Amino acid sequence: MIGKVHSIETCGTVDGPGVRYVIFMQGCLMRCQFCHNPDTWNTKKGTEMTVDNIIKDIQDYLPYIEHSGGVTVSGGEPLLQVDFLLELFKQCKKLGLHTAIDTSAGCFRENATFLHTLEELLRYTDLVLLDIKQMDNHVHKQLTGMHNKHILKFAALLAEKKTPVWIRRVLIPGITDEKRELYQLKQWIDELGNVEKIEILPYHRMGVYKWEQLNLDYPLEKIPTPTDEEVTKAKEILSI
Repeated sequence: MIGKVHSIETCGTVDGPGVRYVIFMQGCLMRCQFCHNPDTWNTKKGTEMTVDNIIKDIQDYLPYIEHSGGVTVSGGEPLLQVDFLLELFKQCKKLGLHTAIDTSAGCFRENATFLHTLEELLRYTDLVLLDIKQMDNHVHKQLTGMHNKHILKFAALLAEKKTPVWIRRVLIPGITDEKRELYQLKQWIDELGNVEKIEILPYHRMGVYKWEQLNLDYPLEKIPTPTDEEVTKAKEILSI
């Protein structure tokens, strides 16, 4: 089984519990205006790696990740390579490792073949880190190039399967920090019943240089990073 990998971080601390071996997969269908990894978008790029290649490398880091950490697959969008993830997580479970998927679910589709593989994958998945960019469908499409209805259906599937979820929200001043929409997000989260944690990720500009390298215009050029007060207010609304 071969996957296209953008990069690997061997001692990550922000993509799930504990110290994580983080695999960033290549390819994404969404075009988020605030993306800090636009170099992961192109599905034709990346380094081809087998599951065996990755498992062999993971074994070198077992002393750091096997007890309180684990393996997280991020992107790009990891679910574009769902068959690869399934085989990888099967092997991770043989090593007794905690497994997590960091996804925006932009490629989720109610296709029988995809759903069958996804549901099997969830049996080997301990945690899903789910990015919810915006609850308002119109704003979501402006922000990401894609509507959010299928993403919310994916969340409903995770709730049905009782898969533990951490919801992630990038807080962008004037775009994803509106109080009414945050309360709507909170109500929706409460109805799911499987959300263990909500993470507020303050918008930053650290990936702008990548847009420049790719000769892309950065759409949020004039948007500032949120203040500590703005982040605190969002955390108060979304607290569980």
